[in-house]
Amino acid sequence: MIVVYRIVLPYPISSNAYWRSFPHPTTKRVITTVSREAKAYKEEVRWRLKAAGFHQPLLGRVAVHIDLYPQRPKDADKRAAKDPMNWDDDVRCIDLDNARKVLYDAMKGVAFEDDRMIFMDSATRREPDGEARVVVTIEPIVRVSPQQTIDMPAIAVQRPLALDEVPF
Repeated sequence: MIVVYRIVLPYPISSNAYWRSFPHPTTKRVITTVSREAKAYKEEVRWRLKAAGFHQPLLGRVAVHIDLYPQRPKDADKRAAKDPMNWDDDVRCIDLDNARKVLYDAMKGVAFEDDRMIFMDSATRREPDGEARVVVTIEPIVRVSPQQTIDMPAIAVQRPLALDEVPF
């Protein structure tokens, strides 16, 4: 039986807030490091993953799906009355790509061994329905047999064609 994990995590920080750059005091070279905000986010995610039962990371390939819920704005009802189908298009929301990178980095070593082991991923931006959050679903990928190759007709190895035999 394959166990599928579904965890509600805090809304990811922006990748712009993830990194902090500053000049080194003596060499004046620019140093880029993970920000305090990013460290706090990673710590919160890791704590919640451990509370959800991740005592060691899943080994091997995994599939990850993200449901990203932005914060519901105070004027949501007014927006919905004005444009019922697309009212949430301009709600402030982190890009799905940025959410993935920040989340995967925070989950690395706790939920899965490394983000290079994510062989399948998907993400959906959801309609804001309350507090901002992200719901992450992680499923181990179990392979029962080696990956099959594309069915192609067998090509027989032949002697090279002479110039007068070339079909053009």
